[in-house]
Amino acid sequence: MTKKELARTCIDRLKAEYPLADCTLDYDHAWQLLVEVRLAAQCTDARVNVVVQDLFARYPSVEALADATPEEIEAIVKPCGLGRSKARDISACMRMLRDQYGGKVPDDFDALLALPGVGRKSANLIMGDVFGKPAIVTDTHCIRLSNRIGLVDNIKEPAKVERELWKIIPPEEGSDFCHRLVYHGRAVCTARTKPLCAQCCLADICRTGKETMDAKHN
Repeated sequence: MTKKELARTCIDRLKAEYPLADCTLDYDHAWQLLVEVRLAAQCTDARVNVVVQDLFARYPSVEALADATPEEIEAIVKPCGLGRSKARDISACMRMLRDQYGGKVPDDFDALLALPGVGRKSANLIMGDVFGKPAIVTDTHCIRLSNRIGLVDNIKEPAKVERELWKIIPPEEGSDFCHRLVYHGRAVCTARTKPLCAQCCLADICRTGKETMDAKHN
């Protein structure tokens, strides 16, 4: 089975296993997702969803958040960790949206990358979830599962994993596929325990799953 064939089979099986492919960050507007994905670095989405309720209640628009000082933002987002650097990035990002884009989030990948605190993972998430454009979000689940399954070969750098996945994932499937990897990575192919291969819908085609099953039979 080629990597493209493996990818197609993974897409189809995960689609059956997880019909909904939603982002687990709660947001109503593109700028809110931009804030949340910065807060989610080294923090759970569940905690971010709680913390931003206070943040967005106090600062309900790009303009309001742009007018807040980094210290005011930090006081609210501190529970997400790395409060000072995250608050500084959020403040600078909102000011840039206000001053250069009329308070709107740009739908251009390079323009997103130019925003403070926005990397490739964040830019891809915005492109896929907000604008419905082709995107591959190489978060920790995507990187871990892609290596375990055999979609990539011992590659840990996010940009390199993204580049390899672009070669084998149909563009229109990338965003949803990455969301499903998150669901699967949390429920079955976990990071902190051994993967639950016996419960996995990919076990017979997954490199790690086949190795695990072979070891049990020997």
